[in-house]
Amino acid sequence: MTAPVLVFGWGNLSRGDDALGLMLVAALREQLPPALQTQVECLDDYQLQVEHALDLVGRSQVLFVDTSVSAAPPFEVSVLQAAADDSVSTHSLSPQALMHVYQQLQGTPAPPCTLLAIRGDSFELGEPPSPAALQHLAAALAWVLDALRSKNGFDC
Repeated sequence: MTAPVLVFGWGNLSRGDDALGLMLVAALREQLPPALQTQVECLDDYQLQVEHALDLVGRSQVLFVDTSVSAAPPFEVSVLQAAADDSVSTHSLSPQALMHVYQQLQGTPAPPCTLLAIRGDSFELGEPPSPAALQHLAAALAWVLDALRSKNGFDC
């Protein structure tokens, strides 16, 4: 059975703050209350790809989690709309393009999707996440857990 909520983080564990999406998903897996474990699926990958459109099937809501150099600290939350963009022709996709692919494949609108953009500033190869980014991650994780417990979803 497909969990109604998908939390999907991506990034690169070898590039400092770029790991925040992956780290949030890992922490959520460990801290997800037992009552929510059948309601929430956690998924992570190096980047979004066309195949991930199938991971949106059967969901009531999706939270995409990534690192952002432009988000205000500690994080920003925004509602996403499906849109074809230039990323469709590359090896990775934006969340909006992934939603567009879903709509093309399924013939129906994508489930409600939200982006959690965690502020990051340091992306050096081989470096760990910065202390500031780890604080942003902690704030973002607290927000996600509160949102899941509230049953109101990822309202902005």
